[in-house]
Amino acid sequence: MKTTISVIKADVGSIPGHVKVPEELLEIAEKSLKVATQKGIIKSYHVTNCGDDLELIMSHDKGEDNPKIHELAWETFKKAAALAKKRKYYGAGQDLLVEAFSGNVRGMGPGVAEFEIEERPSEPIIVLMCDKTSPSAFNLPFYKIFADPFNTAGLVIDSKIHGGFRFEVHDIKEGKRIFLNCPEEIYDLLALIGLSSRYAIKRVFRRDGVVAAVASTERLSFIAGKYVGKDDPVAITRAQSGFPAVGEILEAFAFPQLVPGWMRGSHRGPLMPVSREEARPTRFDGPPRIMAYGFQVCEGELIGPVDLFGDPSFDLARQQAIEVSEYIRRHGPFEPHLLSPEELEYTTLPEVIKKLKDRFEPIKK
Repeated sequence: MKTTISVIKADVGSIPGHVKVPEELLEIAEKSLKVATQKGIIKSYHVTNCGDDLELIMSHDKGEDNPKIHELAWETFKKAAALAKKRKYYGAGQDLLVEAFSGNVRGMGPGVAEFEIEERPSEPIIVLMCDKTSPSAFNLPFYKIFADPFNTAGLVIDSKIHGGFRFEVHDIKEGKRIFLNCPEEIYDLLALIGLSSRYAIKRVFRRDGVVAAVASTERLSFIAGKYVGKDDPVAITRAQSGFPAVGEILEAFAFPQLVPGWMRGSHRGPLMPVSREEARPTRFDGPPRIMAYGFQVCEGELIGPVDLFGDPSFDLARQQAIEVSEYIRRHGPFEPHLLSPEELEYTTLPEVIKKLKDRFEPIKK
């Protein structure tokens, strides 16, 4: 049977500042999706948050980009945002960039990761949720999971994935995409995804065309034309039996890589793997966080979740992230802590520099 997993998220309000989604907003989402389950719109769901982002994890049989599913998410976010505005929660409705739903939430502000799969005899999936970073945060981990044998032993010793994977990479500035096969085009892949301000991995496929992973690549600043908040991406990966194992997927996050985002979307910081309880970024509004929820999919329904980063074996990664945060914070408003001018183009800094423009004068030779 075919099942669609849809993960749709939005920042609709938080307390205090950009720290955490209030419980009453989570309750609104819970009630909304419960009613949708009773009406048969979705088969199952789980509501959670990663920092200040409200996450809707849903299973159904309606395929990708289904108007009913996207409208359900949109109306749920609007209900939560309405209460957030009433309570004066911070950033109330900030990811809802338009007034009216137009059949699909893509381009309207919320982040979306979804795929339609044909269920295997056992179908484990992992939902990854970030806060205080951008879609490119998945570039390095996805490379490690699906192309690096030093991370994923199965690429060497498992005949089911030994042939490698195919990557769909998006040029998020030009609105174009390219498909690259690995391992033979690994260097071409790295030439693109290392330029994280422009290129982001959208999907990964097995060589037989079966989807293995998908990530959200929405950029709020490109949609709104100005800085309105961090993108905070989500992703879904399949695991085991023809895909990397659960432990191989999680291993890619044991290294707290530097990612763009953090304070005011203008700084680089380490991506810290955390449990939901620890997904409350406070130091300099960070450092950036990532959660991992594990589910089993059974006849279209989600069983779980297991909070996968709530494991002491990731304590060292968290400690390293703290140490890196301490080091890079000492740079203050200097690069490389501060993003490059190109990346800062869509933040609030250009407004400050614009005021100084007329005071520049030619340098006499």
